[in-house]
Amino acid sequence: MNASDALMAAAEGGVIGDGRTGANLALAVGAVGVAIGWLTLTRLAGRSRTGNARTGAISAMTVGLAGTLLAVLHLATSSGGPGTGNGLVGAIAAIPLGAIAIVLGRRALIRSRHTVPAG
Repeated sequence: MNASDALMAAAEGGVIGDGRTGANLALAVGAVGVAIGWLTLTRLAGRSRTGNARTGAISAMTVGLAGTLLAVLHLATSSGGPGTGNGLVGAIAAIPLGAIAIVLGRRALIRSRHTVPAG
């Protein structure tokens, strides 16, 4: 297959996962946000002593928000319904994943404020 045939197949939607790329990206970003939030909470619980808890909490919230926004953007721009191969179901699954990352980050941020000594 030459380059022009590959471009034509991509334009027609013939490339596997072509419509799912945005949803997969949103899922990956949301999963990274959940991982950052979880690791930050374990730091605050005393199981790990590496890194700054406040920075981790803010990072988890930011990455979770980015994953949620990517998923909503993909939902708004995708055509067709579930099962058509456009990644609609993946984008729907990425929204709560990003929300979980935001909640974990917020929880870690609140805990980090209570554990930091005043002064």
